Amino acid sequence: MRRLSGRNRSALIIGMQGIRARKLRTLLSMVSLFLGILAVVAVQAGASIAERALLSDIELTSGYDGTRVADLYGGPAGTVDLVADTVAGRADAVALVQVQATIGESGVSPIQTGPSGTYQDAVTEGPAEFCNQTGPEQVCPPIGRAISVQLNALTGDVRTFRPFRHLSGEWLTFGTVPSLSPRIVLNKEAAEGFRLYPVPAALRIDGGTGGSVTPQFVGVVDDGTGWPQAYVRMDELTEWTSTQNAGIQVLLNGQTPVEQVLSSKLRAKGMEFAPYEVQSREDLQDQIGLMRLLFLGLSAFVLLIGVAGVLNVGLATVGERVEEFALRRAVGTPRSLLAGIVLAETLLTGLLTAGAAIGFAAGALEVAAGFIGGTDPVLADLQFPWEAAVAGIVAGLVAGILGGFVPALRAARIPIATVMRA
Repeated sequence: MRRLSGRNRSALIIGMQGIRARKLRTLLSMVSLFLGILAVVAVQAGASIAERALLSDIELTSGYDGTRVADLYGGPAGTVDLVADTVAGRADAVALVQVQATIGESGVSPIQTGPSGTYQDAVTEGPAEFCNQTGPEQVCPPIGRAISVQLNALTGDVRTFRPFRHLSGEWLTFGTVPSLSPRIVLNKEAAEGFRLYPVPAALRIDGGTGGSVTPQFVGVVDDGTGWPQAYVRMDELTEWTSTQNAGIQVLLNGQTPVEQVLSSKLRAKGMEFAPYEVQSREDLQDQIGLMRLLFLGLSAFVLLIGVAGVLNVGLATVGERVEEFALRRAVGTPRSLLAGIVLAETLLTGLLTAGAAIGFAAGALEVAAGFIGGTDPVLADLQFPWEAAVAGIVAGLVAGILGGFVPALRAARIPIATVMRA
C-alpha cells in the first residue's frame, strides 16, 4: 500500500487544522455544496431504483436477462406431448402449455372484465364487449356465474425464469403424485375476479374433452400480466383432459443443450424452433440513460451554484491568510505545498458534504420505504444504491477541486514581500 508523500501529508494535516480553526466558514461551504451534491445523489439513486423497478416488472412477464424464449402455436398432432416430455423434470428448461379455461357454470358466457382487462374496471366502468357473433341468428349465451382464465400448465417451476411475487398461499409442488383435483395458483387479476364474484368450483377447458373437474386454489401470485391467469401442473391437467390444440411457450437457460434437442425433434415434424433471448436491460439503457442525463444536468447546475459559494469562501479565506502564506514562503515552503493546503481544505470540505448528503439521502429513502413499501412489492425491500454513494463522493471531489482551484492559485502566487509589509 502506497503512503502519501511527505509534502502531500503535510498539506492534508495543515488543511485539517485549517478546517478546525475556521469551523463557521467550513459550515458555510458545506451548506453551499449540500443541495448540489444531494441532487446528484438523488438523481443517481432515483435512476437506479427506476431501472430496477422497470426490470422487475419486465422480468415477471418476459423472464430474466439471458433467458431464451420460444412460442409455438398450431403445430402438428403430438407437438405438445413432444415438448412436454423433452423438458419434463429439467431445471434448465420449462414449458408453459397455454389453454383457455372456464371456472363456474356451464352453458353461459363468463363474467367479463372491464375495458382495460380487469374485473375492478368492470365494476366501475361496465364490462367490455363479450360477444363477437356477426350473424343476427347467432345469439350469445347470457352471462352467468363463471370466470374465464388463461390456464398455464407447467412442466416445472417457472419461477426459475420468471420471478413471480408471492402474495398469499403457496406455490405448486412438483415431483409428487399428481392430484385428481388439480391444484391451481391464481394471478392477482383472477383472484380479484373470484373475490368479487362467487362461482361454482367446476373447471373446464374451452373446446377440450374430459368434462369438468373440481380445482383446489392453493395460492395467489403477481405475474405482471393484466388479465386473469392461473397456473397448474402439467401432469395434473392431462389426468382429465387433452391439450393437443394448446399453445406452448418454452423458457430455456441460455446454456442448456435442450434447445438443440428440441430444435432437432421439431424440425423432424416440420416446425421451426427459433427462440429469442431476453435482453431487457439493454432495451432500457437508452430510456434510462436519457432520463439520467436530463436530471444530472439539472443537478449539475445546482452543484455549480454551490461551487461558486465555496469559491467565494475560499478566496475570502486566502485573503485573510495572506501574511500566514507569505511567512510560510519566507521559511522555504514551496508554492505547490501552499496550493495543496488550500486544495486539501476544499477537498475535505467536499468529502464531508458528500458524506452528509449520502447519509441524509439513505435515511430519507429508508423512511420513505417504510411508508410506501406496502403499496408496491418492488419498494418493500428497497436498498440505497451503491452507485448513488459513488456519484456523491465523485461530486464532492469535483466540487472541492473546482471550488479550491482559483484560491489555491492565488495562495501559491502570494509574494514573500507581503510578510515584510505586514
